[in-house]
Amino acid sequence: MSVGEERPHDRSTWQKETLGPWLKRAPERQDEFTTLSGISLPVVADEEDVQPDKIGYPGNYPYTRGIFPTMHRGRLWTMRQYAGFGSADETNRRFRFLLDQGQTGLSVAFDLPTQMGYDSDHPMARGEVGKVGVAIDSVEDLQRLFHGIPLEKVTTSMTINAPAAILLLMYQEVGRKQGVAPDKLGGTIQNDVLKEYTARGTYILPPAASLRLVTDTFRYCSERLPRFHAISISGYHIREAGSTAPQEVAFTLANAIAYVEAAQAAGLAIDSFAPRLSFFFNAQSDLFEEAAKFRAARRLWARLMAERGAKDPRSLQLRFHAQTAGSALTAQQPEVNIARVTLQALAAVLGGAQSLHTNAYDEALALPTEHSALLALRSQQVIAYETGAADVVDPLGGSYLVERLTNRIEEEAEALIDEIQALGGAVAAIEAGFVQRKIQDAAYRYQQEVEQGRRKVVGVNAFQAAEEQERPPLLRIGSDVEARQLERLAELRRRRDPDPVARALDALEQVARGQGSLLETLGVAVAAKATLGEMVDRLVAVYGRYRPKETV
Repeated sequence: MSVGEERPHDRSTWQKETLGPWLKRAPERQDEFTTLSGISLPVVADEEDVQPDKIGYPGNYPYTRGIFPTMHRGRLWTMRQYAGFGSADETNRRFRFLLDQGQTGLSVAFDLPTQMGYDSDHPMARGEVGKVGVAIDSVEDLQRLFHGIPLEKVTTSMTINAPAAILLLMYQEVGRKQGVAPDKLGGTIQNDVLKEYTARGTYILPPAASLRLVTDTFRYCSERLPRFHAISISGYHIREAGSTAPQEVAFTLANAIAYVEAAQAAGLAIDSFAPRLSFFFNAQSDLFEEAAKFRAARRLWARLMAERGAKDPRSLQLRFHAQTAGSALTAQQPEVNIARVTLQALAAVLGGAQSLHTNAYDEALALPTEHSALLALRSQQVIAYETGAADVVDPLGGSYLVERLTNRIEEEAEALIDEIQALGGAVAAIEAGFVQRKIQDAAYRYQQEVEQGRRKVVGVNAFQAAEEQERPPLLRIGSDVEARQLERLAELRRRRDPDPVARALDALEQVARGQGSLLETLGVAVAAKATLGEMVDRLVAVYGRYRPKETV
């Protein structure tokens, strides 16, 4: 074909006349052209990969391009850095520092004993108090955590699952002590217990009892805390456990369907709670796959909810928080993580996140220092104010590649959801080990790719440092944190009136064995200064502690 002759206008002609002869002279590299999830990538995408009727416009069904008409042009995403360590007082200082530096929302990390429903003086808590998050034993701890922070002016996300209802009620009580009405409190509790059984492990009660607590929380929030998201259905930890992007979408939305159906079975109208459902996704390093993943999740969720009878447009809108991938952080050459995190955050912004946390570069080594946490926040601010990524809604929309990946992720995720529904839904699939096996298989395939060098990780299996580099300064948790927390807990038990506590706990156990709102009785116990562990123990006395079945 000479210059000036008509060029081929379809893929097959181009492949035959242009690509084929070129590859004979210059063959491609092999085994490299797949996404992080293993989706095959073409040499080039084109108009055949676009389905205009499925794209639409932002703010309109099926919300592929965003749930609001102006998205980040109208309001930037909430910059919600995740923080928590040691005591409530130490974490409070970190919160206030980040707010002073331009953070626009709070996100609380709790220590493992709190996540597992143990008080700090429980034998199972020994050595773990305040280590990976803040220790919260009672409403007084939470009051110290938010000292000097007006709750009506900030939204708070709490990464807590099995005892989420208790922390929510503690937050409401702190608001009451500040003089803030419940309808002025805004935020999110994670409260997604189903993913704990498959990907994370901080479960307490069996699935049926956990779902009762979740649906009671839906009802309570719809009636008492209208600005609070009663759940953040989490794909983040599913992805961290090793799933692919389509699996992250599928397993997250399958869990969401289970919560919706449980709430409907409990007598809740879908549009009474669905507008306050929220989601939490991972932002991995494959820029275009991740942006496409968020678009596919929005579109698929809108259709799934419409099929279940939702009429309120807000019930169809998938709103989500994203966090950059902790599993992608490397201990080797940790400063390189700054580049990884920035690109992952960009993927979340291009994909239309409502809220975002960016990991600190040193988190593969320890909890972030004040310096590294500030750098992580600054990466969001650079994206927001210097790149132009927030200036146009869905700037990747219409990209041949991104639309191709969006369609493919949606198709794969929907097929997996159909498999789960055929097994009887998310709970049945979890109990059968289906979800766990899928995640384990995907994680194993990825690890093989890294170990065999087919998947390059800078600093780990490629471009390694010639000599060991000096590690950056690390945050150390004081050795006296546990002792001080135990002293506060013992002092609380001496000071409080034991009779209201005993009555409230007895009433909680009675309701757990029968009917009624668990949250109403938990709220009385919280106000009486019952501890987290005391309340959880009463629930465990009725339902037992969950023990997982072997899945392999």
